[in-house]
Amino acid sequence: MKTIFAKILHSVLIVFFIFLYGCNNTKKVVFETPVDTSSRKIGFQIKQTYQLKDIGVYASNEFDGARLNGFQKLNDSTALVIINPENTPINNSAYYAFKTWSDTTRPFYFKFRYPEGFKHRYFPKLKTENTWIPIDSTKVTGDSINTTIQVNLTKNPLLIAAQEIQSSSDVKKWYTDLAKDKERYIRLSIYGKTILNRELPVLDIYKGAKENKDIIVLFTRQHPPEVTGYFAFQKFVEALISDDSEISNEFLNTYRILAFPILNPDGVDLGHWRHNASGIDTNRDWSAYRQPEIRQTVRFISQTLKDSNSRIILGLDFHSTWYDIFYTNETREGTTLPFFIDSWFAALEKNIPDYKVNEKAGNSKKPVSKGWLLYGHNATGLTYEIGDNTPRDQIEIIGKTTAQQMMKILLNK
Repeated sequence: MKTIFAKILHSVLIVFFIFLYGCNNTKKVVFETPVDTSSRKIGFQIKQTYQLKDIGVYASNEFDGARLNGFQKLNDSTALVIINPENTPINNSAYYAFKTWSDTTRPFYFKFRYPEGFKHRYFPKLKTENTWIPIDSTKVTGDSINTTIQVNLTKNPLLIAAQEIQSSSDVKKWYTDLAKDKERYIRLSIYGKTILNRELPVLDIYKGAKENKDIIVLFTRQHPPEVTGYFAFQKFVEALISDDSEISNEFLNTYRILAFPILNPDGVDLGHWRHNASGIDTNRDWSAYRQPEIRQTVRFISQTLKDSNSRIILGLDFHSTWYDIFYTNETREGTTLPFFIDSWFAALEKNIPDYKVNEKAGNSKKPVSKGWLLYGHNATGLTYEIGDNTPRDQIEIIGKTTAQQMMKILLNK
């Protein structure tokens, strides 16, 4: 009897470990400087409308993408705007977004206050009647520690934000509209969910058969406020699928694109400075895959490569920082596309008027996406950064041209 029980137990354990291995067999990538990406506590905003009733001024964070942690009267014409990060330590990406209005039309001042050690980073953007404009620079006073802005308040809510808001629902509208009537070559799917049950979407783009096609992966919105990089991502993808482009048709018959338009939807909608809902920078988790966003993304990519007998040859991760810059890997010889970066950058300078590529090369020591591409797939990987204040028309030119020149180089045009 004991022997039979032992055999049954042995069989159950084998099945259990096969199941466990099957759920966790995604290959880990080793980095020189590991980062602990175990979940950490965050401070949720209290969603509310703040009321300064004695002066008839109001402010609200009751919308996706808002960031407002406190609102206090300083005097009859000035309010203190209190902004805190979701947790610390954290990069200085002091993001804010709130709606404000008044019982009467009047000029009003807002003074920003951040925790000690943090500074005002983003130049304010204003939205009224679906139009975003940067604030008049003459209405901004003080320094990065003590920043005050002046606006004209009315009964109609004015949205004041560090960057244009692109919530997960805004992103969904974009990729849904993009794929509409193009289902024959843009396959939209939801490959996972976040811990707050938000969708993780991917656009799988190719024409003809999928087998044996080399794959280009595109990532964006790992860091919530970095919307200028997301705008470049949009223009890049739109150029790849241009219906009236002969080169686009040839490219999509030759290569396959996996485009991930929002890798951190929780952080985006929660108005986070940088982290996801578990308090972690997802762009430090491309090794252990402790966070659900990266773990599910890596599993999806790994399964796609296996199912279609494909390989990744190139990956671009779209971000934003103070200025336009490309972060590249130093190691190129022996990789999938050893000459791509030099050829691509030369083509960009030739085809974008008055444009000079700003490149910083260095193999990733910390577990970021471009290092994962290099160490995990021997693929060419770049972090594609757009400046916080790069104008939208310039972003459109850069996003479109970088895609067009990539296609030409990979097709040997």
